[in-house]
Amino acid sequence: MFKGVIFDMDGVIINSEPLHKKAFQMMFKKFEINVPDDIYSSFTGMATLEICKKLHKTFKLNQSPNELMFVKRKYFEDLFNKGHKFELIDGVFELIKHYSENGLTLVLASSASMSNINMIFKKFNLDKYFKEKISGADLKASKPNPEIFEKATVQTGHSKNECFVIEDATNGIIAAKSAGLFCVAYDGGHSKNQDYSKADIIINKFESIYLENLKSIKFIS
Repeated sequence: MFKGVIFDMDGVIINSEPLHKKAFQMMFKKFEINVPDDIYSSFTGMATLEICKKLHKTFKLNQSPNELMFVKRKYFEDLFNKGHKFELIDGVFELIKHYSENGLTLVLASSASMSNINMIFKKFNLDKYFKEKISGADLKASKPNPEIFEKATVQTGHSKNECFVIEDATNGIIAAKSAGLFCVAYDGGHSKNQDYSKADIIINKFESIYLENLKSIKFIS
């Protein structure tokens, strides 16, 4: 029986992609960068600094990756604090409570900065359900590197065979599979142009992975 669940945040717990996209677009406008949609889509699931490193290299910018990151984060926080309206993704709060009440260990593994994670968790009172929160922004490598999920597995206190990941982005799915974890791809329509082919199963509603519905999945003993 599995004992731990590792959640991504953006696109799984919260539909923050529109807010991130608006903050990035404001940053692009400030520095006069024209980023095609296909390139922007490829960034989904990555930490902001890694995205800014790619922008710096691709567009040969004078600004450093750290400067780009600072400006984007400032725009995001300003938008958030001005009351940008968004809610938890439908059904995820009930799923989190369901797992917690049934004794599963929950760990967050998000590419978002810890300040953004804390803003979201405070807004929706989620801390009490999670044993640990890990920010990819604090690690050496961003998704699709598996480091964040390797660390998250350790934090659950269980083996990788007793844990699974819920992800919505290509980079996150690759990272989860590279870490040797079973991966559930959540295709809720919030993250655009993502490849779910490497995930073990694909769902479009969280009810599909309630405990009673997981018994038929092969990785559950």
